[in-house]
Amino acid sequence: MSGVYARRIAVLAASAALAASTGLLNAPGAQAAMPTPVAASTARTYLSQLTVQAEGSSSGYSRAKFPHWITQSGTCNTREVVLKRDGTNVTQDSSCAAVSGSWYSEYDGATWTAASDLDIDHMVPLAEAWRSGASSWTTAQRQAYANDLTRPQLIAVTDNVNQSKGDKDPAKWLPSRTAYQCTYARAWVHVKHYYDLTVDSAEKSALQSVLNGC
Repeated sequence: MSGVYARRIAVLAASAALAASTGLLNAPGAQAAMPTPVAASTARTYLSQLTVQAEGSSSGYSRAKFPHWITQSGTCNTREVVLKRDGTNVTQDSSCAAVSGSWYSEYDGATWTAASDLDIDHMVPLAEAWRSGASSWTTAQRQAYANDLTRPQLIAVTDNVNQSKGDKDPAKWLPSRTAYQCTYARAWVHVKHYYDLTVDSAEKSALQSVLNGC
């Protein structure tokens, strides 16, 4: 896994640099979104390829072992890039903070006009990743994971909804907005497959159930 993973990280870094140099941060103000996850049919295939095993221990885990939010371009860090990407008519000040705009939270259907009401959710939470294989990664690999703008891993959502999700997997938590559950499951599997993370049996069953209804 390490060789493949190292190549992926190198590609990720190059992609981030290219995106920054081609004006990602000056994208139009229209509503954007996180990168589109793989189709349901592909997600079902990916899910069948994931290693199924009991989750590992949380021993040794801390969010500090997944450095975020890192600078992406100029004064803009990952959180600010996602807020700009996921919002409508977002205005940023000289330090890249979002001072106005509108954000629709896909998880619960709420709309917000203050960036402080939004969290940037890690689709597959950092602690979940740790228990599913990331505990053996280097800090650089965990940093790339925690700031991944290329996969469907980061999304701006209502802050207290994100906090209710915590580090739960889909066997324990799904978005209350049922219309988004298919996209959520596709994104979850996409991320886990890309990073070669494991799934536990209950998690796999929950994902299969959602994907079979897509």
